[in-house]
Amino acid sequence: MKNSMKILVMGSGGREHAIAWRLAACESVETIYAAPGNPGIARVAECLSPGGSTPDHYLNLATELGVDLTVVGPEAPLVAGVVDAFRARGLRIVGPTRAAAQLEGSKVFAKQFMARAGIPTARSVTVDNVEDARKQLGAFGYPVVLKADGLAAGKGVIIAQSKAEAEQALGGLLSGTLVGTAGSRVVIEEFLAGEEVSFISLCDGKNAVALLPTQDHKAVFDGDRGPNTGGMGAYCDSRILDETMTWRIMDTVVQPTVNCMAAEGAPFTGFLYAGLMMTADGPKVLEFNVRLGDPETQPIMLRMQGDFAAVLAGEAAPAWTSDPSVCVVLAAAGYPGKPRAGDVISGIEEAEAGGATVFQAGTRMGTSGLETSGGRVLGVTAPGATLQQAIAKAYAAVGHIHFEGAHYRNDIGAKGLKRWAD
Repeated sequence: MKNSMKILVMGSGGREHAIAWRLAACESVETIYAAPGNPGIARVAECLSPGGSTPDHYLNLATELGVDLTVVGPEAPLVAGVVDAFRARGLRIVGPTRAAAQLEGSKVFAKQFMARAGIPTARSVTVDNVEDARKQLGAFGYPVVLKADGLAAGKGVIIAQSKAEAEQALGGLLSGTLVGTAGSRVVIEEFLAGEEVSFISLCDGKNAVALLPTQDHKAVFDGDRGPNTGGMGAYCDSRILDETMTWRIMDTVVQPTVNCMAAEGAPFTGFLYAGLMMTADGPKVLEFNVRLGDPETQPIMLRMQGDFAAVLAGEAAPAWTSDPSVCVVLAAAGYPGKPRAGDVISGIEEAEAGGATVFQAGTRMGTSGLETSGGRVLGVTAPGATLQQAIAKAYAAVGHIHFEGAHYRNDIGAKGLKRWAD
């Protein structure tokens, strides 16, 4: 790998800011571009408009820039086939092909694939009309999980507590009023009890290397109450999984997925995200994503050492600090519904002066300075010698930041404290 790499990061959120931030610390990287990026990413990269959102728009930009490697942040371009387009032109890119990206692009495909590959997951059925959905509900107790088949920006999963709630949600999903065409088919799934873990691996089509385990917080309110979001915060702590469980997940989930995808003619390359429920019967897959998680990437990147570009190129293994890290998401007024935009943001410099790193997501530059422009606005991320210290540092930084209508959870990382009781 040459020591003057030009890298393009595709995306504009907190995940992409964290990726660009980590790449900026790599000795092998000379220039980072981001498309389209955001004001935070602009601190470490040159932000450019791709001129559109199709694979060809990104391909043309990468060709014009002469980049050595492209890293895809969000899922939509992967599902649209951006990796296929780049590879057809002989350009290096991190991510799965369109065929492999179906693991995230279609919940129905993912469930059928897991059945073929023998990967542990929840019992489920697929429906495409309200009448069949109501009939199938009888085979499941409550709560029951309802999942839109297509991409829904983290908002396509509903946990219904009763029959009435389930029928209302099914009507909203299948009619298109909740998540549009993504809900034209719905997976009805048994509710699994346990603790969730985000398990991300970097794959080359044959093999996989695990990143550090993280735990996301999807519900909008403390105590896992309220509707699901794209993620209100995450923490990264090696104590989430011991070595034995890590290898069990690799042996029963990750490697079988890689092996089966290869056998079916769609080798998986890039980041494979397994959202797991740690049940009494062992780990079971709730969902697959085909890219780094958001906000999981933020605390993961904070702990990464060494040259991330070399890791992406398959020329080095990831290395980590021992300190846990915590990311608290500050969301805009109205989120996870229709977020309000245009509220002025202040206090980021003061937050970072205390040792936190503030990753920007839904931000833009307005006439009065930095302002909100999306649902999840900032990811305030901090390390600590212990998880308790990381939590305290992150929330101390949050206290410096202000924008009208800001809301956040106060319990990010709290579930992990029991592992530090000894």
